[in-house]
Amino acid sequence: LVWLWNIFAKTHGDHRDVSRGTVNVMGLCVSCEYLTIGLASVKRKKGSYLLETIKSIFDQSSYEELKEIVVVVHLADFDLVWCENVVQEITRKFAHHIIAGRLLVIQAPEEFYPSLDGLKRNYNDPEDRVRFRSKQNVDYAFLLNFCTNLSHFYMMLEDDVRCSRNFLTALKKVITSREGSYWVMMEFSKLGYIGKLYHSKDLPRLAHFLLMFYQEMPCDWLLIHFRGLLAQKDVIRFKPSLFQHMGYYSSYKGVENKLKDDEFEEDSIDIPDNPPASIYTNINVFENYDATKAYSSVVDEYFWGKPPCTGDFFIIIFNKSTKMSRIKIVTGTEDRLNDILHHGALEVGQKSVETKQGRQCTSYITLGEFKLGNVEIHDVDRKIGFDIECVRIVVTASQKEWLIIRTISLWTTQPVSQLK
Repeated sequence: LVWLWNIFAKTHGDHRDVSRGTVNVMGLCVSCEYLTIGLASVKRKKGSYLLETIKSIFDQSSYEELKEIVVVVHLADFDLVWCENVVQEITRKFAHHIIAGRLLVIQAPEEFYPSLDGLKRNYNDPEDRVRFRSKQNVDYAFLLNFCTNLSHFYMMLEDDVRCSRNFLTALKKVITSREGSYWVMMEFSKLGYIGKLYHSKDLPRLAHFLLMFYQEMPCDWLLIHFRGLLAQKDVIRFKPSLFQHMGYYSSYKGVENKLKDDEFEEDSIDIPDNPPASIYTNINVFENYDATKAYSSVVDEYFWGKPPCTGDFFIIIFNKSTKMSRIKIVTGTEDRLNDILHHGALEVGQKSVETKQGRQCTSYITLGEFKLGNVEIHDVDRKIGFDIECVRIVVTASQKEWLIIRTISLWTTQPVSQLK
């Protein structure tokens, strides 16, 4: 199916005929931004959270962050009177964002939709439930297709969400830290279709996928299949969550939905930078708990190795030397409290050279010792007089216990954009 949409700016009354139908648009986007945030909204029987959600997106973003965001709202209800009323409310409350080109509102006419009658009841759901979730898949398909060329990345939210402060900066840190690794969907909330991040180049395929299987299953199930078909086997979810569900009543029949994400944090400013790097260790790795997982902020990922010996090491070599403000390393987990680094030192290095084993630093200084399996050093840039090229964990005494390095968290003094 090829969608040819006739776009018109509602605020200007501009109509442009294209061979197939009309999508109504309020607001104009003039440049390709870093992130598009998309949400679809329908009339609810109880409660309305759309305006609060839009307000949270803008209020929790700094002036600089707003320059890199465009928000697209799909008013996906067939009640055009409701749509007009919502447009008026949005115009009153967010006129300056519309004028700035960072808020767009679209609406797809009912005749664009495939049949919503006589749908499959694959899971023995009531007919009205099947109709609701099937239409929702098409709502999202239209939204995704419209958003394809607006930005480099796309974030899906629902219309009853609260955002953490400076969520875009946190997102950029994560994206930068995973530079060079393959991913299809990264998740920044454990709930529903909230906080799901994609490359914008994948949106046309995702839109067609949702439309092709719109009556088969709910959208969040389809997303799992889509991710798997594009060869991302595992969930990539980060914490703390950056988005929180705030509604009390579902858009389906107004039923109660008081789900909350217990990993949400209002202030995400403490998320580490973890600049792009190569990671090596000579500690014997257990199964697939490889070294890179200690450097990831993905939920439930960590390094797990067999008992280390004196002199064993774990090295992070940055793609680009960097100034560091803080380093924090945590070993062991709540259910394996003894799999910690009992005796170890934290070192930082410079003067890297190429060797047969890869790039290595030739000069190190010790910043601190591990205590009860952890080490945390503040004001690193004030303690050393050089830009750091390597961070090294050194085992200073052999141990019988296995070693889990749960998290390696690094904070730089440079903007995220300079860490690539």
